[in-house]
Amino acid sequence: MTASDAASPSGAASDRALERVVRAESARIVAALTASLGNLDLAEESVAEAVAEALVSWREVGAPPNPGGWLTVAARRNALDRLRRDQRYRKKLELLAGAPAPSESAIDERVSLLFGCCHPALTESAQLALTLRAVCGLTTEQIARATMSTPTAVGQRIVRAKRKIGAAGIPLRVPIGAERSPRLDVVLTVISVMYNEAHLTAGGGAEANRDLAEDALWLADVVAHALPSEPEALGLVALLKFHRSREPARSVAGRIVLLADQDRSRWDVGLQAEAHRALAAAAALRRPGRWQLQAAIAACHSDARVFSETDWEQIIVLYDMLLAYDPSPVVRLNRAVALGETGRREAALAEVEALEDEMVRFHLWHAVRAELLRGLGREEEAIRALHTAHGLTTNEAERRLLRSRELC
Repeated sequence: MTASDAASPSGAASDRALERVVRAESARIVAALTASLGNLDLAEESVAEAVAEALVSWREVGAPPNPGGWLTVAARRNALDRLRRDQRYRKKLELLAGAPAPSESAIDERVSLLFGCCHPALTESAQLALTLRAVCGLTTEQIARATMSTPTAVGQRIVRAKRKIGAAGIPLRVPIGAERSPRLDVVLTVISVMYNEAHLTAGGGAEANRDLAEDALWLADVVAHALPSEPEALGLVALLKFHRSREPARSVAGRIVLLADQDRSRWDVGLQAEAHRALAAAAALRRPGRWQLQAAIAACHSDARVFSETDWEQIIVLYDMLLAYDPSPVVRLNRAVALGETGRREAALAEVEALEDEMVRFHLWHAVRAELLRGLGREEEAIRALHTAHGLTTNEAERRLLRSRELC
């Protein structure tokens, strides 16, 4: 129906006929329906629906010979349709009421699916794409945006991963015994990668992809709830919550704010408290691991009221412990940063430069080296390192930050 319908002579005539019959007949029709149905609301709604139908129908074919009778029949039909729908609704409610409440096994089904999606036979990119599709329910386009890939590439990745699961007979189950720990670490790593994907994506800005970060946090919670005896699952929950608590202060007006400069009054103290509880629960199980240690380091940062009160010596101790579980170049680089913050810049620079072969293509390695060089008064070398870091990063917000450091 268009505005011209009502403006046409036939439309205007049908509208006038409807107006008259509504005024004259609607109360009677409502009363009659109420008497037979015993429900005034249902009668009024049924008549109103019949009037709306008449408005459309009569403009098309003209007012019927018996307008009052037309409205009465339409209103009665509407009432019967509503009762039938309500009846089906009540039956569905009865079915729902009789259904068993969600149980641990229901949660385990999701976690089993997650373990299947994160099978080590799949590549990390396939694990991430399949997890986002099968467990989080994201569309191919959403996954492509989240991972800065193309929908075609993501679609192919998911298809290949599903074929591989079928061909290799990969079971969708939570492993038990000695098999569980390494498989759980892969699951937690994928969730961690998902959280990191929410930040500093190629071409992205300073703000995190909130949905992806929340999905990662939700998944971490699901795993920890389903596997309460696994301290590392709790450790990842704690780690992500500590990171998430600092999110409100992490970027301002599209610019990254470094930890040292963040307004700590904007940190989410509620999330920090949840993170501490998760970390304490993990520690009570007395099986330390890399996710718990990373969370403990994050806790040191969160507990400092101001940056200058950060307990760097404790952080170095925690990094030393973490190296026993994860001797990766990234952990060694972060330890060197902590060492530099204690004033031991020469030693820190030596540790950073020992990582050159492994990290020369990593922009943060150059950025860390630049800060240490600047602290040692080697300004020209620092600027060259910042320039290299600027050329290696693909995130626009990081480029702006590095550029500003070059100009300091």
